[in-house]
Amino acid sequence: MPDFQYIARELSGREVTGLLTAGSEQEVVNSLAGKSLFPTRIALAETEEKQQRVVGKKVRSKHLAVIYSQLADLLHSGVPLLRSLEILEQQSSHATVAAVLQDVRQDVADGSRLADAMRKHPRVFNELALSMVRAGEEGGFLEDVLKRISIFTEHQEDLKNRVVGAMAYPSFLLLTCLVIVTGMLIFLVPQFQPIFERLEERGELPIATTILLSASAFVQSYGVWVLIALFAAGFWGFNYLQSEQGRMIVDRWRLKVIGLGPIVRSLAISRFCRILGTLLKNGVPILQSLRISKDATGNKVLSEAIAVAAENISAGKSLARPLGASGHFPREVVEMISVGEEANNLEQVLLNIADNMEQRTYRELELFVRLLEPIMLLLMGIVILFVMIALLLPVFQSAGALG
Repeated sequence: MPDFQYIARELSGREVTGLLTAGSEQEVVNSLAGKSLFPTRIALAETEEKQQRVVGKKVRSKHLAVIYSQLADLLHSGVPLLRSLEILEQQSSHATVAAVLQDVRQDVADGSRLADAMRKHPRVFNELALSMVRAGEEGGFLEDVLKRISIFTEHQEDLKNRVVGAMAYPSFLLLTCLVIVTGMLIFLVPQFQPIFERLEERGELPIATTILLSASAFVQSYGVWVLIALFAAGFWGFNYLQSEQGRMIVDRWRLKVIGLGPIVRSLAISRFCRILGTLLKNGVPILQSLRISKDATGNKVLSEAIAVAAENISAGKSLARPLGASGHFPREVVEMISVGEEANNLEQVLLNIADNMEQRTYRELELFVRLLEPIMLLLMGIVILFVMIALLLPVFQSAGALG
């Protein structure tokens, strides 16, 4: 429980200060009233206030991967859970991680299970990690699950870094193109306005120049309002995407994007197969494994398809058939799962599927990014070429008329 600093007065009017450990400010008030003290100020102790601030922050995946791995090693070496959490808390140099571990350790010391203690920090521990930790606690293989979570977290962080690194240059090109074109429309095009007006009066203004002038006038007149509207739309869209309906729409769209959709689908399916295979290999029942692993896809559409498959399995059917009927899983994956079920080695087949799909997807992602760069350069060149032609064509017509 947190510590509270208080300032109070006795019946005689003398002011006193002190420190109390309580669950809330109301408990402090009740405790002081029992001592005939009238509080004038109650606040969290400085250390507790600092802890409350840092606990609400996010923690990067690379830090979590280290925590999961070290905790797994300590438990595997026979160190009790409470002592392991204390060791990690003391050696952590990350303020937020240390505060979270302290809070988790206190909850475990009070009798909570590790998964329940971690659940109080949703901005730090995701639903997949919580579900796997709970399964590890129930099945008695917590250290193995923590090691698997560490490997999976590192794997996801590596994939994220690859994608971000690959998209950095195309994003830079797009931003550069927008800045150049916007600067031309605001500062360069108006300099040619007198020439354009004379040609427009004679009806000799090219269509490309007319389009460019209209775009320039629009940007100069409504550019600020467009930016405000974009910011407002972005804010509304961000909030909407946090809802279940918004996430479903975006996840469905991500699966259908030309070029990128198959890559997103393959990555999601490989994550699902890896987590499901890992859980089955550690003895977790298939229904519980499906409920946990469906969150690993990171896609609501695929998660719902897997949830339907879990319902069919509870009715005595195989896993391959409902996954194939959903239309979201490739035929070769469904066939391999079917063979794994018949051969009674489904967990190893799933892990093999995950390895093969990840390697293939990495190659597809690299190819997609390599193709994206020249496409962005081509589009950038086309836009700038159009602007230059629209600017110079009237000048050449004026020079020809004078000649």
